[in-house]
Amino acid sequence: MQSNEIRSRFLTFFEKRGHKIIPSASLVPENDPSVLFNTAGMQPLVPYLMGEKHPLGTKLVNVQKCVRTQDIDEVGDNTHDTFFEMMGNWSLGDYFKDEAIAWSYEFLTSKDEGLGLDPNRLYVTVFEGDENSPKDTEAFEIWKKFIPENRIYFMGAKSNWWSVGDNGPCGPDTEMFYDVTTEGLGDLTKEEYMKADESQKVVEIWNDVFMQYVKKDGKVVGKLSQQNVDTGSGLERVVMAVQGKNNIFDTDLFSNIISKINEHSTVDNTKAKRIVADHIRTSVFIMADGAIPGNTGRGYILRRLLRRAVRFADTLGFKNEALSQIVDIIIEQYKDVYPELLSNSEVIKKEIANEESKFRQTLTNGLKEFEKGTDPFVLATTYGFPIELTLEIAKEKGIEINLEDFNQKMAEHQKLSQTSSAGMFKGGLANHNEKTIRLHTAHHLLLAALQKVVSPDIKQRGSNITEERLRIDFMCDHKLTDEEKKKVEDLVNEKISAGLNVIRREMPLAEAEKIGAQMEFGAKYPETVSVYFVEDESGNQFSKEFCGGPHVTNTKELGYFKIQKEEAVAAGIRRIKAVLD
Repeated sequence: MQSNEIRSRFLTFFEKRGHKIIPSASLVPENDPSVLFNTAGMQPLVPYLMGEKHPLGTKLVNVQKCVRTQDIDEVGDNTHDTFFEMMGNWSLGDYFKDEAIAWSYEFLTSKDEGLGLDPNRLYVTVFEGDENSPKDTEAFEIWKKFIPENRIYFMGAKSNWWSVGDNGPCGPDTEMFYDVTTEGLGDLTKEEYMKADESQKVVEIWNDVFMQYVKKDGKVVGKLSQQNVDTGSGLERVVMAVQGKNNIFDTDLFSNIISKINEHSTVDNTKAKRIVADHIRTSVFIMADGAIPGNTGRGYILRRLLRRAVRFADTLGFKNEALSQIVDIIIEQYKDVYPELLSNSEVIKKEIANEESKFRQTLTNGLKEFEKGTDPFVLATTYGFPIELTLEIAKEKGIEINLEDFNQKMAEHQKLSQTSSAGMFKGGLANHNEKTIRLHTAHHLLLAALQKVVSPDIKQRGSNITEERLRIDFMCDHKLTDEEKKKVEDLVNEKISAGLNVIRREMPLAEAEKIGAQMEFGAKYPETVSVYFVEDESGNQFSKEFCGGPHVTNTKELGYFKIQKEEAVAAGIRRIKAVLD
């Protein structure tokens, strides 16, 4: 049975039992600022679980798109993924434990309307009770009608208590596990079952949550106005059980994606292939619902997924932009169920290709510096190398990272950023209006051009920038020729036309000196400094200079650069005045 049929059978089964089919909500929550993505089928329905009336009634069924990244390090094993589809049937103050358990068992085992799974491979857990709620003997007694008592286990809150967070509906649950081994495990003691769960020989495929209580600030404060049932059944794991696989990546949900990855791989690394497949699939779904890569919030989560995918794709020997071909496979597979993937396909492919291209250079540079033993803080702030990747690679190599030291340096870095953005560093600027800022950025290009055209030994000795013009004083032993001035002008204008990014990074003074960042001759600098880089999308740097800002974000904003005058100021010191048209 293929995944599309399993998804369809689930909806039809509960529709025949009085449930109304509702569509999946977006991965991006509409009215819940507490989470970045919908992580469970219940999240979009919380208002109705709390008592608000749903327009379609009290019995609902759906397949909800979900993203969870808290277990990202586990992706690559048999069962963990970051995007998944959660099949759910809902009772909003309607039926409760009797019907929920009976229908769960029927759908899983029925050959006519359900999945036809072997009931002798099912194991069930129920809540053992604690200070929040008593032992769920009611669920235990109901289950005894369907499976032997010795395959029903009482478990603690960590396993069998559900809540969406510290606030909202919650309650005990009962979970169903399926034996995915070839030979079959048979009857198990509780201890044997727990070991089988840990080793992924049995896999959770269904969860009935009995929402009876409400939490506030992490504590149960009372009962809900209505008793609800929230069923969650992960499609990927159910497909694994139905198709007789011992991992989700061998199912038809991933087989075409893995096949395409194999085409581009020159190295056989199963875990890396699974990570690439999962992370690109998740990224496609996130972007189809409107998110784009960024440095904060869900954009950062998306960027982290893409960067991990690029890193592991590189370990497989992928060529540049090969990931976009995997995108096509994913969209083709899901386009009929989730048409938003197809309608947003061009944007998705463009964004992934862009992130892939940019990060490959960052990855190359960062890995080189990592091998040199460069400080993780410098890797993050100077080379754009995420701390998560540093920790991951360090773990693989058995290297300890001082995360406390990193966090302390990052806190200082952020404090400096806030100080600078508040306008505490003016340098040689007369003011911070738009014209002055443009000339200030051009000043950086001019210094770099002088060093490349005239002499690498040129050092800045002073500057003054107004709305009308920039002025730089620099060490040079001769008057510039007309040819030199023309080459300097042309090089500056070439870099303006190239649309280079202007990026500010904070780092220790010693590290800034080590990478050759330009500084004003004789100036004194603090232990942590601000350095502005003018670089292309691949991270190739034309200029890197100590500076507090402000600057434009891209050189295309500058206009045409023209040297007005070049003259002597003192012995060995020359001065250039220039403008932007």
